[in-house]
Amino acid sequence: MAGLAAKFGSGSMTNSVAEIADNEAIFVIGSNTTENHPIIALRMKEAVAKGAQLVVADPRKIPLVKFATLWLRHRPGTDATLLNSIMNVILAEGLEDREFIENRTEGYEEFVKSLEPFTPEYGEEITGVPAEDIKKAAVIYASAGCAGIYYAMGITQHSMGTNNVLAVGNLAMLTGNLGKKSCGVNPLRGQNNVQGACDMGGLPNVYPGYQKVDNPEIQKKFEEAWGRPLSGKVGLAATEMTGAMLSGELKGLYVYGENPAMSDPNTTHSVKAFESLDFLVVQDIFMTETARLADVVLPGGSFAEKDGTFTCSERRVQRVRKAVNSPGEAKTDLAIIDQVYKRIDREGAPAEVADPAEIFAEAASLWPGIAGISYERLEKESLKWPCPAEDHPGTDYLFAETFNREGGKALFSVVPFVASDELPDKEYPYVLTTGRELFHYHTGTMTRRSKGLDKVAPEPFVELNPSDADVLGISDGEKLTVSSRRGKIRLKARVSSIVPANVVFIPFHYSEAAANLLTSDAMDPVCKIMEAKVCAVQLEK
Repeated sequence: MAGLAAKFGSGSMTNSVAEIADNEAIFVIGSNTTENHPIIALRMKEAVAKGAQLVVADPRKIPLVKFATLWLRHRPGTDATLLNSIMNVILAEGLEDREFIENRTEGYEEFVKSLEPFTPEYGEEITGVPAEDIKKAAVIYASAGCAGIYYAMGITQHSMGTNNVLAVGNLAMLTGNLGKKSCGVNPLRGQNNVQGACDMGGLPNVYPGYQKVDNPEIQKKFEEAWGRPLSGKVGLAATEMTGAMLSGELKGLYVYGENPAMSDPNTTHSVKAFESLDFLVVQDIFMTETARLADVVLPGGSFAEKDGTFTCSERRVQRVRKAVNSPGEAKTDLAIIDQVYKRIDREGAPAEVADPAEIFAEAASLWPGIAGISYERLEKESLKWPCPAEDHPGTDYLFAETFNREGGKALFSVVPFVASDELPDKEYPYVLTTGRELFHYHTGTMTRRSKGLDKVAPEPFVELNPSDADVLGISDGEKLTVSSRRGKIRLKARVSSIVPANVVFIPFHYSEAAANLLTSDAMDPVCKIMEAKVCAVQLEK
Protein backbone atom coordinates (compact mmCIF):
# COMPACT_ATOMS: atom_id res chain seq x y z
CA MET A 1 0.00 0.00 0.00
CA ALA A 2 2.70 2.51 0.98
CA GLY A 3 4.90 1.84 -2.05
CA LEU A 4 2.16 1.88 -4.67
CA ALA A 5 0.49 4.94 -3.16
CA ALA A 6 3.80 6.83 -3.34
CA LYS A 7 4.29 5.89 -7.00
CA PHE A 8 0.79 5.91 -8.42
CA GLY A 9 -1.39 7.61 -5.80
CA SER A 10 -3.27 4.45 -4.74
CA GLY A 11 -2.46 0.91 -3.70
CA SER A 12 -4.26 -2.06 -5.22
CA MET A 13 -4.11 -4.38 -8.22
CA THR A 14 -3.93 -2.13 -11.26
CA ASN A 15 -5.51 -4.78 -13.48
CA SER A 16 -8.11 -7.55 -13.30
CA VAL A 17 -7.78 -11.28 -12.77
CA ALA A 18 -9.52 -12.18 -16.05
CA GLU A 19 -6.91 -10.16 -17.96
CA ILE A 20 -4.10 -12.47 -16.82
CA ALA A 21 -5.06 -15.04 -19.45
CA ASP A 22 -4.15 -12.49 -22.15
CA ASN A 23 -0.74 -11.51 -20.76
CA GLU A 24 2.09 -11.96 -23.25
CA ALA A 25 4.59 -12.11 -20.39
CA ILE A 26 4.06 -12.77 -16.70
CA PHE A 27 6.58 -11.94 -13.98
CA VAL A 28 5.82 -13.59 -10.62
CA ILE A 29 7.99 -12.61 -7.65
CA GLY A 30 7.44 -13.35 -3.96
CA SER A 31 4.26 -15.35 -4.60
CA ASN A 32 3.75 -19.10 -4.32
CA THR A 33 0.70 -18.55 -6.48
CA THR A 34 -0.51 -22.11 -7.03
CA GLU A 35 -0.67 -22.77 -3.28
CA ASN A 36 -1.73 -19.35 -2.00
CA HIS A 37 -3.91 -18.04 -4.86
CA PRO A 38 -4.89 -21.17 -6.83
CA ILE A 39 -7.58 -19.52 -8.96
CA ILE A 40 -5.22 -16.76 -10.07
CA ALA A 41 -2.60 -19.44 -10.83
CA LEU A 42 -5.11 -21.12 -13.15
CA ARG A 43 -5.32 -17.89 -15.15
CA MET A 44 -1.51 -17.82 -15.37
CA LYS A 45 -1.44 -21.41 -16.65
CA GLU A 46 -4.10 -20.47 -19.18
CA ALA A 47 -1.90 -17.61 -20.42
CA VAL A 48 1.10 -19.96 -20.74
CA ALA A 49 -1.04 -22.41 -22.72
CA LYS A 50 -1.87 -19.52 -25.09
CA GLY A 51 1.81 -18.74 -25.59
CA ALA A 52 2.71 -16.34 -22.76
CA GLN A 53 6.22 -16.46 -21.33
CA LEU A 54 6.32 -16.89 -17.56
CA VAL A 55 9.23 -15.72 -15.41
CA VAL A 56 9.19 -16.92 -11.79
CA ALA A 57 11.54 -15.35 -9.22
CA ASP A 58 11.57 -17.35 -5.99
CA PRO A 59 14.25 -18.93 -3.77
CA ARG A 60 12.10 -22.08 -3.58
CA LYS A 61 11.24 -24.34 -6.48
CA ILE A 62 7.53 -23.62 -6.12
CA PRO A 63 5.00 -25.60 -8.22
CA LEU A 64 4.58 -22.69 -10.66
CA VAL A 65 8.20 -23.19 -11.79
CA LYS A 66 7.01 -26.22 -13.79
CA PHE A 67 5.16 -23.82 -16.14
CA ALA A 68 7.91 -21.19 -16.32
CA THR A 69 9.99 -20.16 -19.31
CA LEU A 70 12.63 -18.97 -16.84
CA TRP A 71 13.15 -19.50 -13.12
CA LEU A 72 15.27 -17.01 -11.19
CA ARG A 73 16.36 -18.58 -7.88
CA HIS A 74 17.55 -15.54 -5.99
CA ARG A 75 18.73 -15.42 -2.40
CA PRO A 76 16.04 -14.47 0.14
CA GLY A 77 16.00 -10.71 0.71
CA THR A 78 17.63 -9.71 -2.62
CA ASP A 79 14.45 -8.94 -4.58
CA ALA A 80 15.14 -5.25 -5.22
CA THR A 81 18.67 -5.93 -6.45
CA LEU A 82 17.32 -8.54 -8.86
CA LEU A 83 14.73 -6.09 -10.19
CA ASN A 84 17.26 -3.25 -10.45
CA SER A 85 19.63 -5.49 -12.41
CA ILE A 86 16.83 -6.45 -14.82
CA MET A 87 16.10 -2.74 -15.35
CA ASN A 88 19.80 -2.03 -15.91
CA VAL A 89 19.69 -4.53 -18.81
CA ILE A 90 16.48 -3.04 -20.21
CA LEU A 91 18.19 0.37 -20.41
CA ALA A 92 21.40 -1.09 -21.86
CA GLU A 93 19.39 -2.86 -24.58
CA GLY A 94 17.23 0.18 -25.32
CA LEU A 95 14.02 -1.68 -24.43
CA GLU A 96 12.48 1.10 -22.32
CA ASP A 97 9.20 2.75 -23.40
CA ARG A 98 10.40 6.29 -24.10
CA GLU A 99 6.99 7.70 -25.00
CA PHE A 100 5.37 6.46 -21.77
CA ILE A 101 8.31 7.69 -19.69
CA GLU A 102 8.25 11.16 -21.24
CA ASN A 103 4.49 11.69 -21.11
CA ARG A 104 3.39 9.89 -17.96
CA THR A 105 6.25 9.79 -15.42
CA GLU A 106 8.61 12.01 -13.43
CA GLY A 107 11.89 11.48 -11.57
CA TYR A 108 13.37 9.53 -14.47
CA GLU A 109 16.89 11.01 -14.72
CA GLU A 110 17.75 10.41 -11.07
CA PHE A 111 16.28 6.90 -11.29
CA VAL A 112 18.40 6.02 -14.34
CA LYS A 113 21.56 7.23 -12.63
CA SER A 114 20.75 5.09 -9.57
CA LEU A 115 20.72 1.94 -11.72
CA GLU A 116 24.29 2.32 -12.99
CA PRO A 117 25.88 0.08 -10.30
CA PHE A 118 23.27 -2.67 -10.79
CA THR A 119 24.89 -4.48 -13.70
CA PRO A 120 23.81 -8.09 -14.30
CA GLU A 121 27.22 -9.16 -12.98
CA TYR A 122 26.64 -7.24 -9.74
CA GLY A 123 23.13 -8.71 -9.65
CA GLU A 124 24.62 -12.21 -9.86
CA GLU A 125 27.05 -11.43 -7.03
CA ILE A 126 24.27 -10.25 -4.68
CA THR A 127 21.35 -12.48 -5.72
CA GLY A 128 23.05 -15.67 -6.90
CA VAL A 129 21.10 -15.56 -10.19
CA PRO A 130 23.38 -16.01 -13.24
CA ALA A 131 23.92 -12.77 -15.14
CA GLU A 132 22.75 -14.42 -18.36
CA ASP A 133 19.41 -15.32 -16.74
CA ILE A 134 18.99 -11.72 -15.55
CA LYS A 135 19.48 -10.63 -19.17
CA LYS A 136 16.98 -13.20 -20.42
CA ALA A 137 14.36 -12.08 -17.89
CA ALA A 138 14.82 -8.45 -18.96
CA VAL A 139 14.30 -9.27 -22.63
CA ILE A 140 11.27 -11.51 -21.99
CA TYR A 141 9.50 -8.91 -19.88
CA ALA A 142 10.42 -5.78 -21.82
CA SER A 143 9.79 -7.26 -25.28
CA ALA A 144 6.22 -8.32 -24.55
CA GLY A 145 3.36 -6.16 -25.80
CA CYS A 146 1.57 -6.52 -22.46
CA ALA A 147 3.39 -7.83 -19.38
CA GLY A 148 2.00 -8.17 -15.86
CA ILE A 149 3.85 -8.33 -12.55
CA TYR A 150 2.30 -10.36 -9.72
CA TYR A 151 3.66 -10.36 -6.18
CA ALA A 152 2.65 -11.18 -2.63
CA MET A 153 4.12 -11.19 0.87
CA GLY A 154 7.31 -12.86 -0.33
CA ILE A 155 8.59 -9.40 -1.26
CA THR A 156 6.73 -7.26 1.27
CA GLN A 157 7.49 -8.98 4.60
CA HIS A 158 11.03 -7.63 4.72
CA SER A 159 12.77 -4.76 6.47
CA MET A 160 13.03 -3.22 2.97
CA GLY A 161 9.57 -4.35 1.83
CA THR A 162 8.45 -0.91 0.65
CA ASN A 163 11.64 -0.60 -1.43
CA ASN A 164 10.83 -3.93 -3.08
CA VAL A 165 7.39 -2.65 -4.09
CA LEU A 166 8.91 0.59 -5.39
CA ALA A 167 11.28 -1.48 -7.55
CA VAL A 168 8.35 -3.51 -8.93
CA GLY A 169 6.58 -0.27 -9.84
CA ASN A 170 9.73 1.10 -11.49
CA LEU A 171 9.93 -1.97 -13.74
CA ALA A 172 6.34 -1.58 -14.95
CA MET A 173 6.83 2.16 -15.53
CA LEU A 174 10.11 1.71 -17.40
CA THR A 175 8.43 -0.56 -19.93
CA GLY A 176 5.08 1.24 -20.18
CA ASN A 177 3.18 -1.69 -18.70
CA LEU A 178 0.56 0.43 -16.93
CA GLY A 179 -2.75 1.96 -17.91
CA LYS A 180 -3.67 -0.71 -20.45
CA LYS A 181 -5.21 -4.17 -20.53
CA SER A 182 -3.39 -7.32 -19.36
CA CYS A 183 -0.37 -5.71 -17.73
CA GLY A 184 0.21 -3.70 -14.56
CA VAL A 185 1.43 -4.11 -11.01
CA ASN A 186 -0.71 -6.62 -9.19
CA PRO A 187 -0.33 -7.36 -5.46
CA LEU A 188 -2.12 -10.59 -4.57
CA ARG A 189 -3.79 -9.98 -1.22
CA GLY A 190 -2.90 -12.31 1.62
CA GLN A 191 -6.40 -12.71 3.04
CA ASN A 192 -9.99 -12.44 1.86
CA ASN A 193 -11.31 -8.88 2.05
CA VAL A 194 -7.96 -7.31 2.99
CA GLN A 195 -8.60 -4.96 0.07
CA GLY A 196 -12.06 -4.17 1.42
CA ALA A 197 -10.76 -3.55 4.95
CA CYS A 198 -8.18 -1.09 3.60
CA ASP A 199 -10.77 0.52 1.32
CA MET A 200 -13.03 1.16 4.32
CA GLY A 201 -10.28 2.84 6.32
CA GLY A 202 -8.87 -0.11 8.28
CA LEU A 203 -5.48 1.61 8.37
CA PRO A 204 -3.97 4.06 10.88
CA ASN A 205 -3.61 6.97 8.48
CA VAL A 206 -6.72 7.11 6.28
CA TYR A 207 -10.50 7.34 6.22
CA PRO A 208 -12.50 5.27 3.69
CA GLY A 209 -11.16 5.67 0.16
CA TYR A 210 -7.57 6.37 1.30
CA GLN A 211 -8.41 9.92 2.34
CA LYS A 212 -5.67 11.11 4.69
CA VAL A 213 -6.62 11.75 8.33
CA ASP A 214 -3.95 14.47 8.61
CA ASN A 215 -5.37 16.47 5.70
CA PRO A 216 -7.40 19.32 7.30
CA GLU A 217 -9.89 19.45 4.40
CA ILE A 218 -10.54 15.71 4.63
CA GLN A 219 -10.79 15.93 8.42
CA LYS A 220 -13.41 18.68 8.10
CA LYS A 221 -15.37 16.67 5.50
CA PHE A 222 -15.67 13.65 7.81
CA GLU A 223 -16.37 15.78 10.90
CA GLU A 224 -19.33 17.33 9.09
CA ALA A 225 -20.57 13.93 7.90
CA TRP A 226 -20.25 12.27 11.30
CA GLY A 227 -21.13 15.22 13.50
CA ARG A 228 -18.11 14.72 15.74
CA PRO A 229 -14.68 16.33 16.21
CA LEU A 230 -12.06 13.94 14.79
CA SER A 231 -8.33 13.55 15.38
CA GLY A 232 -5.95 14.66 12.65
CA LYS A 233 -3.22 12.47 14.11
CA VAL A 234 -1.96 9.34 12.34
CA GLY A 235 -2.33 6.29 14.59
CA LEU A 236 -0.04 3.35 15.26
CA ALA A 237 0.46 0.51 12.80
CA ALA A 238 -0.29 -2.91 14.31
CA THR A 239 3.42 -3.73 14.42
CA GLU A 240 4.17 -0.53 16.35
CA MET A 241 1.60 -1.43 18.99
CA THR A 242 3.83 -4.15 20.47
CA GLY A 243 6.42 -1.62 21.64
CA ALA A 244 3.68 0.77 22.79
CA MET A 245 2.13 -1.99 24.95
CA LEU A 246 5.46 -2.86 26.55
CA SER A 247 6.26 0.80 27.25
CA GLY A 248 2.85 1.33 28.87
CA GLU A 249 1.77 3.90 26.28
CA LEU A 250 -0.93 1.53 24.99
CA LYS A 251 -3.04 0.10 27.80
CA GLY A 252 -6.01 -1.49 26.04
CA LEU A 253 -6.47 -3.38 22.80
CA TYR A 254 -9.44 -4.65 20.77
CA VAL A 255 -8.42 -7.50 18.43
CA TYR A 256 -10.97 -8.42 15.80
CA GLY A 257 -10.61 -11.43 13.47
CA GLU A 258 -6.84 -11.62 13.92
CA ASN A 259 -4.52 -13.98 15.79
CA PRO A 260 -1.34 -11.94 16.39
CA ALA A 261 -0.24 -14.14 19.32
CA MET A 262 0.67 -16.65 16.62
CA SER A 263 1.01 -14.62 13.41
CA ASP A 264 3.30 -11.82 14.66
CA PRO A 265 7.03 -12.34 14.10
CA ASN A 266 9.00 -12.83 17.34
CA THR A 267 5.84 -14.19 18.97
CA THR A 268 7.31 -14.44 22.47
CA HIS A 269 7.87 -10.69 22.44
CA SER A 270 4.29 -10.09 21.19
CA VAL A 271 2.69 -12.36 23.81
CA LYS A 272 4.63 -10.54 26.54
CA ALA A 273 3.18 -7.28 25.18
CA PHE A 274 -0.40 -8.62 25.26
CA GLU A 275 0.09 -9.83 28.83
CA SER A 276 1.23 -6.35 29.89
CA LEU A 277 -2.07 -4.72 28.85
CA ASP A 278 -4.59 -3.47 31.38
CA PHE A 279 -7.38 -4.78 29.16
CA LEU A 280 -7.56 -7.04 26.10
CA VAL A 281 -10.74 -7.92 24.23
CA VAL A 282 -10.76 -10.42 21.35
CA GLN A 283 -13.64 -10.83 18.91
CA ASP A 284 -13.40 -14.06 16.90
CA ILE A 285 -15.21 -17.24 15.87
CA PHE A 286 -12.90 -19.63 17.77
CA MET A 287 -10.80 -19.56 20.92
CA THR A 288 -7.54 -18.59 19.23
CA GLU A 289 -4.11 -18.31 20.85
CA THR A 290 -4.76 -14.56 21.20
CA ALA A 291 -8.27 -15.09 22.63
CA ARG A 292 -6.79 -17.24 25.42
CA LEU A 293 -4.88 -14.16 26.60
CA ALA A 294 -7.97 -11.92 26.60
CA ASP A 295 -9.93 -10.46 29.52
CA VAL A 296 -13.12 -10.62 27.43
CA VAL A 297 -13.88 -12.76 24.37
CA LEU A 298 -16.75 -11.69 22.10
CA PRO A 299 -18.02 -14.54 19.86
CA GLY A 300 -18.38 -13.15 16.34
CA GLY A 301 -19.82 -14.49 13.10
CA SER A 302 -18.19 -16.38 10.26
CA PHE A 303 -18.41 -15.30 6.61
CA ALA A 304 -21.53 -17.44 6.12
CA GLU A 305 -23.38 -15.80 9.02
CA LYS A 306 -23.37 -12.18 7.91
CA ASP A 307 -24.59 -9.72 5.30
CA GLY A 308 -22.31 -7.19 3.68
CA THR A 309 -19.68 -6.95 0.97
CA PHE A 310 -16.24 -8.40 0.31
CA THR A 311 -13.74 -6.60 -1.92
CA CYS A 312 -11.09 -8.85 -3.44
CA SER A 313 -7.60 -8.18 -4.81
CA GLU A 314 -8.87 -6.85 -8.15
CA ARG A 315 -11.02 -4.18 -6.41
CA ARG A 316 -14.18 -6.17 -7.13
CA VAL A 317 -16.97 -5.42 -4.63
CA GLN A 318 -19.24 -8.45 -4.13
CA ARG A 319 -22.34 -8.97 -2.02
CA VAL A 320 -22.15 -11.45 0.83
CA ARG A 321 -25.44 -12.86 2.09
CA LYS A 322 -26.23 -14.68 5.29
CA ALA A 323 -26.57 -18.43 4.67
CA VAL A 324 -26.77 -19.90 8.19
CA ASN A 325 -27.53 -18.72 11.72
CA SER A 326 -24.69 -18.24 14.15
CA PRO A 327 -24.26 -20.94 16.81
CA GLY A 328 -25.02 -20.34 20.48
CA GLU A 329 -24.84 -16.72 21.58
CA ALA A 330 -22.54 -15.60 18.76
CA LYS A 331 -23.57 -12.40 16.99
CA THR A 332 -22.60 -10.81 13.71
CA ASP A 333 -19.50 -8.68 14.01
CA LEU A 334 -21.39 -5.55 12.99
CA ALA A 335 -23.98 -6.15 15.73
CA ILE A 336 -21.22 -6.49 18.34
CA ILE A 337 -19.34 -3.38 17.22
CA ASP A 338 -22.61 -1.45 17.04
CA GLN A 339 -23.56 -2.45 20.59
CA VAL A 340 -20.12 -1.59 21.97
CA TYR A 341 -20.34 1.80 20.26
CA LYS A 342 -23.79 2.50 21.70
CA ARG A 343 -22.60 1.72 25.21
CA ILE A 344 -19.68 4.13 24.81
CA ASP A 345 -21.58 6.93 23.07
CA ARG A 346 -24.89 6.90 24.95
CA GLU A 347 -25.87 10.40 23.87
CA GLY A 348 -27.04 10.77 20.29
CA ALA A 349 -26.53 7.13 19.39
CA PRO A 350 -29.09 5.85 16.85
CA ALA A 351 -31.59 3.44 18.37
CA GLU A 352 -32.09 1.33 15.22
CA VAL A 353 -30.01 -1.75 14.41
CA ALA A 354 -27.02 -1.06 12.19
CA ASP A 355 -27.78 -1.84 8.55
CA PRO A 356 -24.90 -2.90 6.23
CA ALA A 357 -26.60 -1.33 3.19
CA GLU A 358 -26.92 2.05 4.92
CA ILE A 359 -23.30 1.93 6.06
CA PHE A 360 -22.14 1.16 2.51
CA ALA A 361 -24.28 4.01 1.16
CA GLU A 362 -22.67 6.37 3.67
CA ALA A 363 -19.18 5.27 2.58
CA ALA A 364 -20.19 5.78 -1.06
CA SER A 365 -21.36 9.32 -0.25
CA LEU A 366 -17.93 10.14 1.20
CA TRP A 367 -15.64 8.31 -1.25
CA PRO A 368 -16.14 9.26 -4.92
CA GLY A 369 -14.43 6.04 -6.07
CA ILE A 370 -17.47 3.96 -5.06
CA ALA A 371 -20.16 6.62 -5.49
CA GLY A 372 -21.79 4.58 -8.25
CA ILE A 373 -21.91 1.31 -6.27
CA SER A 374 -25.01 0.47 -4.25
CA TYR A 375 -26.58 -2.63 -2.79
CA GLU A 376 -29.26 -2.32 -5.46
CA ARG A 377 -26.63 -2.67 -8.20
CA LEU A 378 -24.73 -5.36 -6.29
CA GLU A 379 -27.84 -7.53 -6.20
CA LYS A 380 -27.38 -8.01 -9.96
CA GLU A 381 -23.62 -7.80 -10.48
CA SER A 382 -20.28 -7.30 -8.79
CA LEU A 383 -18.43 -4.07 -9.60
CA LYS A 384 -14.79 -2.98 -9.60
CA TRP A 385 -13.92 0.46 -8.30
CA PRO A 386 -13.41 3.19 -9.37
CA CYS A 387 -17.12 3.38 -10.15
CA PRO A 388 -17.97 7.06 -9.77
CA ALA A 389 -21.56 7.11 -11.08
CA GLU A 390 -24.66 4.92 -11.14
CA ASP A 391 -24.36 4.39 -14.89
CA HIS A 392 -20.62 3.61 -14.72
CA PRO A 393 -19.72 -0.05 -15.49
CA GLY A 394 -16.77 -0.19 -13.09
CA THR A 395 -13.08 -0.17 -13.98
CA ASP A 396 -11.16 -3.22 -15.20
CA TYR A 397 -7.75 -1.53 -15.16
CA LEU A 398 -6.46 1.66 -13.57
CA PHE A 399 -4.54 4.68 -14.84
CA ALA A 400 -5.70 4.57 -18.47
CA GLU A 401 -5.33 8.35 -18.73
CA THR A 402 -3.83 9.66 -15.51
CA PHE A 403 -2.34 8.56 -12.20
CA ASN A 404 -3.84 9.54 -8.86
CA ARG A 405 -0.86 11.60 -7.77
CA GLU A 406 -0.83 15.40 -7.86
CA GLY A 407 0.04 16.34 -11.43
CA GLY A 408 -1.24 13.01 -12.73
CA LYS A 409 2.18 11.40 -13.32
CA ALA A 410 3.73 8.26 -11.83
CA LEU A 411 6.95 8.75 -9.83
CA PHE A 412 10.16 6.82 -10.47
CA SER A 413 11.92 5.90 -7.22
CA VAL A 414 15.57 5.43 -6.34
CA VAL A 415 15.89 2.01 -4.69
CA PRO A 416 19.32 1.33 -3.12
CA PHE A 417 20.63 -2.06 -2.04
CA VAL A 418 19.56 -2.79 1.54
CA ALA A 419 20.54 -6.07 3.18
CA SER A 420 18.17 -8.05 5.38
CA ASP A 421 18.35 -7.14 9.04
CA GLU A 422 19.61 -10.55 10.20
CA LEU A 423 21.89 -12.63 7.98
CA PRO A 424 23.47 -16.06 8.68
CA ASP A 425 26.66 -16.26 10.72
CA LYS A 426 28.78 -18.95 12.36
CA GLU A 427 26.32 -19.49 15.23
CA TYR A 428 23.15 -19.37 13.10
CA PRO A 429 24.31 -20.48 9.63
CA TYR A 430 20.98 -20.99 7.81
CA VAL A 431 18.38 -18.59 6.41
CA LEU A 432 14.82 -19.29 7.52
CA THR A 433 11.96 -18.23 5.28
CA THR A 434 8.31 -18.85 6.12
CA GLY A 435 5.02 -19.12 4.25
CA ARG A 436 1.82 -21.03 3.69
CA GLU A 437 1.03 -24.41 2.18
CA LEU A 438 -1.94 -25.38 0.05
CA PHE A 439 -4.05 -27.23 2.62
CA HIS A 440 -3.85 -24.76 5.51
CA TYR A 441 -4.44 -21.08 5.92
CA HIS A 442 -2.67 -18.49 8.06
CA THR A 443 -2.65 -19.57 11.74
CA GLY A 444 -4.97 -22.53 11.09
CA THR A 445 -7.81 -21.06 13.16
CA MET A 446 -10.30 -22.54 10.68
CA THR A 447 -8.42 -25.03 8.49
CA ARG A 448 -6.89 -27.02 11.35
CA ARG A 449 -10.39 -27.61 12.67
CA SER A 450 -11.26 -29.25 9.35
CA LYS A 451 -10.64 -32.99 9.74
CA GLY A 452 -10.19 -33.50 6.00
CA LEU A 453 -7.60 -30.75 5.59
CA ASP A 454 -5.75 -31.67 8.75
CA LYS A 455 -5.57 -35.29 7.65
CA VAL A 456 -3.79 -34.27 4.44
CA ALA A 457 -1.41 -31.86 6.21
CA PRO A 458 -1.41 -32.95 9.87
CA GLU A 459 1.90 -31.71 11.24
CA PRO A 460 4.59 -29.06 10.95
CA PHE A 461 7.84 -29.61 9.07
CA VAL A 462 11.08 -27.88 8.17
CA GLU A 463 12.14 -28.13 4.54
CA LEU A 464 15.90 -28.42 4.00
CA ASN A 465 18.13 -29.15 1.04
CA PRO A 466 19.65 -32.67 0.65
CA SER A 467 23.19 -31.24 0.78
CA ASP A 468 22.50 -29.64 4.18
CA ALA A 469 20.85 -32.86 5.40
CA ASP A 470 23.96 -34.83 4.41
CA VAL A 471 26.29 -32.44 6.26
CA LEU A 472 24.13 -32.63 9.40
CA GLY A 473 23.45 -36.38 9.11
CA ILE A 474 19.70 -35.81 8.99
CA SER A 475 17.23 -38.22 7.42
CA ASP A 476 13.82 -37.36 5.98
CA GLY A 477 11.20 -37.44 8.75
CA GLU A 478 13.72 -37.13 11.56
CA LYS A 479 12.92 -34.68 14.38
CA LEU A 480 14.99 -31.50 14.48
CA THR A 481 15.33 -28.51 16.75
CA VAL A 482 15.34 -25.22 14.85
CA SER A 483 16.44 -22.22 16.89
CA SER A 484 17.05 -18.52 16.36
CA ARG A 485 18.07 -15.70 18.68
CA ARG A 486 14.41 -15.44 19.76
CA GLY A 487 13.25 -19.00 20.36
CA LYS A 488 13.31 -22.65 19.36
CA ILE A 489 10.85 -25.22 18.02
CA ARG A 490 10.98 -28.96 17.39
CA LEU A 491 9.58 -30.48 14.20
CA LYS A 492 10.17 -33.08 11.49
CA ALA A 493 12.66 -32.66 8.66
CA ARG A 494 11.42 -32.74 5.08
CA VAL A 495 14.50 -33.24 2.91
CA SER A 496 13.81 -31.66 -0.47
CA SER A 497 15.49 -29.81 -3.33
CA ILE A 498 12.53 -27.38 -3.28
CA VAL A 499 14.75 -25.17 -1.09
CA PRO A 500 18.32 -24.20 -2.01
CA ALA A 501 21.33 -25.05 0.13
CA ASN A 502 21.66 -23.00 3.32
CA VAL A 503 17.97 -22.03 3.26
CA VAL A 504 15.16 -23.70 5.23
CA PHE A 505 11.41 -23.20 4.96
CA ILE A 506 8.75 -23.63 7.67
CA PRO A 507 4.98 -23.07 7.18
CA PHE A 508 3.55 -20.94 9.99
CA HIS A 509 0.16 -22.66 10.44
CA TYR A 510 1.09 -24.96 13.33
CA SER A 511 0.79 -23.78 16.92
CA GLU A 512 2.73 -26.82 18.22
CA ALA A 513 5.79 -25.60 16.29
CA ALA A 514 5.03 -21.96 15.60
CA ALA A 515 7.49 -20.61 13.04
CA ASN A 516 7.00 -17.06 14.31
CA LEU A 517 8.67 -17.95 17.59
CA LEU A 518 11.83 -17.80 15.48
CA THR A 519 11.22 -14.94 13.05
CA SER A 520 12.52 -11.40 13.34
CA ASP A 521 10.47 -8.35 14.29
CA ALA A 522 12.82 -6.00 12.43
CA MET A 523 10.61 -3.43 10.71
CA ASP A 524 10.38 -1.69 7.37
CA PRO A 525 10.89 2.00 8.29
CA VAL A 526 8.12 3.22 5.97
CA CYS A 527 5.13 0.87 6.33
CA LYS A 528 6.23 -0.86 9.59
CA ILE A 529 5.79 -4.41 8.24
CA MET A 530 7.97 -6.98 10.02
CA GLU A 531 10.63 -9.13 8.38
CA ALA A 532 8.95 -12.55 8.53
CA LYS A 533 10.74 -13.83 5.41
CA VAL A 534 14.41 -13.73 6.44
CA CYS A 535 16.16 -14.56 9.70
CA ALA A 536 19.16 -16.65 10.79
CA VAL A 537 18.65 -20.07 12.41
CA GLN A 538 20.57 -23.18 13.42
CA LEU A 539 19.49 -26.81 13.06
CA GLU A 540 20.21 -29.56 15.57
CA LYS A 541 19.35 -33.24 15.65
